[in-house]
Amino acid sequence: MSDDLDWLSARELARRFAGGDLSPVDVLDATLARLRTVDPVLNAVCLLDEPQGRRLAAESADRWRRGTPLGPLDGVPVAIKDTAQVTGWPMRIGSHATAAAPSTQDTPGVARLREAGAVFFCKTTTPEFGWKGITHGPLTGITRNPWDISRTPGGSSGGSAALVAAGVVPLATGGDGGGSIRIPAAFSGVFGLKPSYGVVPNLPGVMGTLAVYGGLSRDVADSALLLNVLTRPDPRDSFAIPHRGIDYLDGLDRGVAGLRIAWSPDLGFAVADPAVVTGMRPAIDALVEAGADVQNVALDLSGAQHALEVIWGASHAALVRDFTGAQLAALDPGLLRLILAAQDLSARELQAAHVEMRALSQQMQAFHQDYDLLLTPTVPITAFAAGIDTPDAARFPQWFDWTPLTWPFNLTRQPAASVPCGFVEGLPIGLQIVGPMFAEQNILRASRCVEQACATAARPSLVDGAARTSLQGR
Repeated sequence: MSDDLDWLSARELARRFAGGDLSPVDVLDATLARLRTVDPVLNAVCLLDEPQGRRLAAESADRWRRGTPLGPLDGVPVAIKDTAQVTGWPMRIGSHATAAAPSTQDTPGVARLREAGAVFFCKTTTPEFGWKGITHGPLTGITRNPWDISRTPGGSSGGSAALVAAGVVPLATGGDGGGSIRIPAAFSGVFGLKPSYGVVPNLPGVMGTLAVYGGLSRDVADSALLLNVLTRPDPRDSFAIPHRGIDYLDGLDRGVAGLRIAWSPDLGFAVADPAVVTGMRPAIDALVEAGADVQNVALDLSGAQHALEVIWGASHAALVRDFTGAQLAALDPGLLRLILAAQDLSARELQAAHVEMRALSQQMQAFHQDYDLLLTPTVPITAFAAGIDTPDAARFPQWFDWTPLTWPFNLTRQPAASVPCGFVEGLPIGLQIVGPMFAEQNILRASRCVEQACATAARPSLVDGAARTSLQGR
């Protein structure tokens, strides 16, 4: 029974809670049992609070018995990425330099989940201050990919992606400042959505408009359900757009007939693995067969990398501006190099980078006058060895060199998702679907179409400390 529960969707859990044949307490028991089995191998959890999880599950079970659930996520286990504040838990953000004192408030997204009755019992690993697209660092060590534990799950929401992919939770939260939801979604074979900036209320931070709050799931509909909760208003975010009351589940199966969709395999960056590009074909064909007009385009965004490097470096330098020498010395060496390289940036250079960022936004706004959606590979390569920052330091000196297809849309503030669309040599790959500002519904519809065409019965299998891939139904 436990194994069956591990792979149920959030929506199916709620349906069975309502029917009375399943209790949130039973689900949490199965969740914790699964976690004890896989996390010694994956190292995806940096904080575990079983007593809180059991209390929240028992409270939810009582609400369902009385017929007064707080909503469709009541009793559903959700893992929380350790870049968010949770009342009573410390927020370490993967760093020795952060305090172990408990937070006194919830991040807006966590507050909405608490109000919805979600059961949170753990925090997931992230690289130090979420600075790179993989998940390892000095505080928590190396997080591994359930499909092949010698590989990275991606990052910075790598712990969250690994737990979802491994059947521990149906939902996990993430943050995305340069691809940190979409990269691990692609590498770990799950669905991840970065909403438009301002759609999900968040606390202000040094990343400015780059970073947004979101989550990961095993299917598109669960992410739509999660978005319904996360988008509820919070007065602490003065930059959030007015709450529009959209039900993102509504029209999810309406399809893509009549949509104008562009396809770019590389966005002008000469980094794509031909096998990954070829692996996108079934997903693209599915959209065409569903009635979308998909056209190849020559879209070159490669000139945006300078702006990303300047803003990324300046943002992380601002994070540590009050650190002591000892604190700086304890940082991830790659993060320290990034910060030192940003020390000589002038106000003029930073302002010029923001001008470039705004110009890129205008370019994409004009692009979407002709195209409803844009398709790319999420990441142009498959997951590489865990514990390293780049698979090829000569070809990809920095993490953003091997993932140039995600961060442009943080600069432009656009919504983008990664939907699983197949495998290359047993490793998952993801199709990125990008829309104009506030086009989350079209992205979800297209993602659902791809999911229905490309879904398999594949599950990662962790056996005797080794990951073996079961690809039934491919």
